[in-house]
Amino acid sequence: MRVEPGEVFGFLGPNGAGKTTTLRILLDIIAPDSGRRRVFGDPQPLEHASRIGYLPEERGLYKNMTAEAAIAYLAELKGVPGRIARQRAAELLKRWGLGEAVRRRIGKLSKGMAQKVQVLSTIAHDPDLLILDEPFSGLDPVNQQVLEDLIADEKRRGRTIIFSTHVMQHAERLCDRILLIARGRDIFTGTVEQARRLKGIRIELRITGDPAPLARLPGITAMQVDPDTPGRVLLETEPGFRADPFLRALVQTGIEIDRLRMIEPSLHEVFVHLVGADADGLSGNGARSDGKREATR
Repeated sequence: MRVEPGEVFGFLGPNGAGKTTTLRILLDIIAPDSGRRRVFGDPQPLEHASRIGYLPEERGLYKNMTAEAAIAYLAELKGVPGRIARQRAAELLKRWGLGEAVRRRIGKLSKGMAQKVQVLSTIAHDPDLLILDEPFSGLDPVNQQVLEDLIADEKRRGRTIIFSTHVMQHAERLCDRILLIARGRDIFTGTVEQARRLKGIRIELRITGDPAPLARLPGITAMQVDPDTPGRVLLETEPGFRADPFLRALVQTGIEIDRLRMIEPSLHEVFVHLVGADADGLSGNGARSDGKREATR
């Protein structure tokens, strides 16, 4: 596992796969049984604590503190002078829609607002590296989008960001690269597009005529004729499917094509394809009801 400076790196896998344990090892919260870890090239991560912002999976803030005081306090622990810490806290709260919560106590905030305060506390000391453990957990769709915007904004500011999640849609939108993990094993490392190529696409056709020749076209592994919709045919393709040879052969069949749509696999589908039963606890969260991510080519 290697994370490059300035990239958003998604650490993905089902519940219990080992994501939190790995992040805690990176931060020296847990000592590894074997192997090596380096943060900023140093085997002693705590030497660089002031350069790291960490959002733990278990949330926790002092409930009697105001939102501004809680953020400022945690920034001061990382070496930010008190006046500057309070100024940054107020600015962050206002920038991310919590201006009215500056003087409110944490215990009086909604769960979503309190979680946003905790996220803001990880960036108040201006860290170079953000490590966010399941940052979207417990957030409603609106606040999930706010957090996606915040992560994208921090990337533009040059931060290196690692976040763990079992919800694939966030990684699809945010990550430069991903690591898929199951039962502590590295299943795949690379870009989202590289991951999608590990599973074939699905092709939906509306045709006039006999569909039988479609099953023999290059790259096709299975065909299903929809019994409820005349002329609708679904084709499954092999990994690494190439559209050009398929389309040339399709034209040569002479079948009249009324509609053709190529549907890319979602990251959730790719993971299930790679690990099978180990994917229990994984969520597509927001995918269509049939699990497909559509793309017209």
